[in-house]
Amino acid sequence: MNASKLETDELVERLMSEVGLSPRYAGSFPSELSGGQQQRVSIARALALDPEFIVCDEVVSALDLSYQSQIINLLERLQRERGLSYLFISHDLAVVRHISNRIAVMYMGRFMELADADELIDHPAHPYTKLLLRSVPVPDPGASRLRSAEIRPDGAALSPAPQAGCPFADRCGMAEDACRESVPALREIAPGHFAACRRL
Repeated sequence: MNASKLETDELVERLMSEVGLSPRYAGSFPSELSGGQQQRVSIARALALDPEFIVCDEVVSALDLSYQSQIINLLERLQRERGLSYLFISHDLAVVRHISNRIAVMYMGRFMELADADELIDHPAHPYTKLLLRSVPVPDPGASRLRSAEIRPDGAALSPAPQAGCPFADRCGMAEDACRESVPALREIAPGHFAACRRL
């Protein structure tokens, strides 16, 4: 049965209020809204179907830090109030660590590592995960950066992925010939901690 206009208007007003927007924005065009307001509208649209699971693909990547914080806080509140589960996709490791219970690291469409958030950030195992963490900006310009012999020099980053084997092999300082012959399986290297690397 189709909802009446009154029921639709009431639903829109309730959802906008739930994501922190005034109902007066209901008739606005996207160009009339800020980036943070646009994200709130997108979240409200997702909530309209009363989901249990939401895919958040780069939901804060285009926002400045203040808006990022607001949207993350909103997602966490909605998760508590509605019992939601999220698949949170992002290149921002600080945001990923803050919002995630478990993290899966992917490279060239394949899982490289999977573990609880704190375990993966504090004890990375896969060379690609270590490279990602090393690339996070350091707040102190005078602080030394951790270097690792497990990662080849940055020039190797331009190499195309091998046709067979581990997609990270040409960038990995730990790679052996066997790494280029078959794709390593994602296997448990510690309780609840998985990595796709034959050297681990």
